[in-house]
Amino acid sequence: MPLHIAFGDPAALRARCEVATARAASPDDVEYEPGSVVPSGQWRPMADADLRAVSAPRRPLDSTLVEIVRPPFRDGLPLEDLIRPMGDPEAVYLGQALARAGMATTTDNYRDGRLVGLHLDNWDKLPYAEKHTARRRLCLNLGPGSRYVILGALDAQAVCRAVHPEDHHEWYPHTEDYRAYVAGGQSIPLTRIRLDRGEGYLAPTEYLLHDGSTEHQEQPSTAAFWLGRWPRGILPSLV
Repeated sequence: MPLHIAFGDPAALRARCEVATARAASPDDVEYEPGSVVPSGQWRPMADADLRAVSAPRRPLDSTLVEIVRPPFRDGLPLEDLIRPMGDPEAVYLGQALARAGMATTTDNYRDGRLVGLHLDNWDKLPYAEKHTARRRLCLNLGPGSRYVILGALDAQAVCRAVHPEDHHEWYPHTEDYRAYVAGGQSIPLTRIRLDRGEGYLAPTEYLLHDGSTEHQEQPSTAAFWLGRWPRGILPSLV
């Protein structure tokens, strides 16, 4: 299933979103791992066709749905306790990540510090047939600056089928599959969603290519993350 965003106000969604395509990092992109998938950089406003493309079906799987939300954050509330009212007692707090201002993508490889580019999470380590059932990630932007989440429109199962047409059922979809797909000359549409301080998202980051971004922002941004199984609508929508 491709990228699907839950929204009730098309104008509010458009005000937050821009679209572009992915490309392979060039040898001149020395801050990135070789073969990384990165945004083309040519972001443009969301058109009618882009809006239709991300519109969720009438009965989407909650596990594959993107929601732009306002988590119940307030100063002084322990972040570990923020998700208690959300109904998943097994949800886990993953911690925080600081991104300096002006980063096209934000995630680095802790081993050498190079950026990994747009990537697929693998906390649940699910095979091809089960990849769409993984836990969703909740992100809360703690600020002080705004940030973006970048999401690819092509899901992990579709990419796996394209890269491994003969034996995809035996594979565990991985970031490397997306890298091979883009290196082979294929295009992946991207959507970039702005998140101000106190705002966040719920997204299937084990199912969709993604990363954070602080491009064109003047302040750094810290994000807090959780993993859980939450139903659609558990948090107030911003769109």
